[in-house]
Formats: sequence, structure tokens, C-alpha cells
Amino acid sequence: MQTFIVLGSIMMVLAVAIGAFGAHALKSRITPDKLKVYEVGVQYHIAHALGLILIGILVSHYPDVQLIKTAGWFLAAGIVLFSGSLYVLSLVKARFLGPLTPLGGLCFMIGWVLVAVGVL
Repeated sequence: MQTFIVLGSIMMVLAVAIGAFGAHALKSRITPDKLKVYEVGVQYHIAHALGLILIGILVSHYPDVQLIKTAGWFLAAGIVLFSGSLYVLSLVKARFLGPLTPLGGLCFMIGWVLVAVGVL
């Protein structure tokens, strides 16, 4: 329980800092299209950081359900792969990171399916 609440809280701090950096420091330095990509990364980062906190709470209600814990690790991986790749792709030309974005999205989907199955 504690692990996912702490991890989710750390991810939220990072999301807020990264979002503020984008809103203030990057607004005039990257194109509007790239800023939009960056903002999508921030939106998914925030949503899934909150998801990690939710998973921490669910673990306390379902302590013996390993699927919920596994779901948390998938959400954490999704934040790094999906949001992280969008941050980098919006700032530099690193097209080789492009395949990481859908892989991160897949991690998000697997995580949420595991939550549903674990609770059932």
C-alpha cells in the first residue's frame, strides 16, 4: 500500500513540475504542435500518478490480490514510457523513441485491466 501511495505522490510532484516547466519555460521555445505533445504527456502523467495512489488504497482493501500490485507497476512503467517519451520527443529529435509511446499506452491499458480483474 505505502509503496504505491509514495510512488504516486512522487510522480504527482514530478508531473506538476514538468507541467509548470512546459507552461512557463517551453511555451515560447517549441512549436505549438510540440507543446501539445508535451501537454498530452503531462495529462497522462497526472492521471496515472493519481491511479498509483488509488492502487495503493486498493491494496489495503485487497491485500492478497497480487494482480493489483502488478497493475501498479504497469502504471508506473506506462508513465515512464508514454509520458517520458512524449517529453523527450517534444524537446529533441529522437525518433527512435517513438515506439516507446504506444508501448507505454499498452502498459496503461494492461494496468487498468489488471485492476478490474483483481478487484473481481
